[in-house]
Amino acid sequence: MTLPLHRRAVVADTHNDLLMAVSARPPGQWASFFRQRWLPQLLDGGVDLQVLPVFIDDQYLPEGALRQTLRMIECAHVLAEGNADRVRLCLDAADIDRALDDGLIALVLALESMPGLDASVELISTVHRLGVRVAAIAHFGRTPLADGSGEDATGSGLTSHGVAALREMERLGIVFDVSHLGASGVAHVLELATRPVIATHSAARALRDHHRNLTDDQLRGVAATGGVVCVNFFAPFLAERVADMTLERLLDHIEHVVSVAGVEHVGLGPDFIREVMDDLTPPCCEDLHTRGVDPRQAVPGLEGPAGLPMVTEGLLARGLPDKDVTRIIGGNVHRLFGELLA
Repeated sequence: MTLPLHRRAVVADTHNDLLMAVSARPPGQWASFFRQRWLPQLLDGGVDLQVLPVFIDDQYLPEGALRQTLRMIECAHVLAEGNADRVRLCLDAADIDRALDDGLIALVLALESMPGLDASVELISTVHRLGVRVAAIAHFGRTPLADGSGEDATGSGLTSHGVAALREMERLGIVFDVSHLGASGVAHVLELATRPVIATHSAARALRDHHRNLTDDQLRGVAATGGVVCVNFFAPFLAERVADMTLERLLDHIEHVVSVAGVEHVGLGPDFIREVMDDLTPPCCEDLHTRGVDPRQAVPGLEGPAGLPMVTEGLLARGLPDKDVTRIIGGNVHRLFGELLA
């Protein structure tokens, strides 16, 4: 990593599923495996602020979902404690700023859907006590709270429990994540939200018509809340043909979101699935294939966080001002967390 701007800026990644890979190891290896396998990549990529989602594989559903949720949360605490010279698990904006001032990577815990909680909205307070500060209420399918984007044909908004979950998250100061939420659910959230929301890993549907991407109206809606849309790097969500799954295509998505939502509402949500899949075995991989995507397809050079400086370099090469690039690669997310996690 040689780009001076990339080194100076706060670089934020709002979606890296590395907890899936780390927690798959025996607990005694959690801290050391993170240090050996993932920490070097985060350092090479210049990551300063890393959101760690807790995602529950189908193999744990339904009975083991809460147990696996707690196990992955514990994994995050253990890897942070075992690498305290390099990372810090942060609970609020002050924690994040102190970590950055100390030269540490600020880690923020997230939930990618809530299968361990389901309609028990009172447990959102429990996971908040354990450190969760960002959360989504659906993945691809149906939950007791809302439908994921794979169920768009239902036209369903949030359930009554989903509305209660949104209100509880706003009360507690958990940032609401609309990525993976069905179209009607996104509209419902944007209608009800009283605080800014985030899309932790969503690209532009105008450039790739996939249900996991956000339409221009949705992009404008997130921006209208004061929130941030963090662009997904996952290659099949950027383009349909493998030949088009390139850095230039990713930059097209970023520039499109900037043009629609405004540069102050754009961030990076890479979703480095290939790197995680390299550390895991089925059924995770088979499950992803059944959803019509290949988890090992990646933008060349962006298989993992070490490639993040390529994005900064690409944006600068396209003529974006330094100030705007700094916002996109992390400044906007840092600002949003400063506002919502105060």
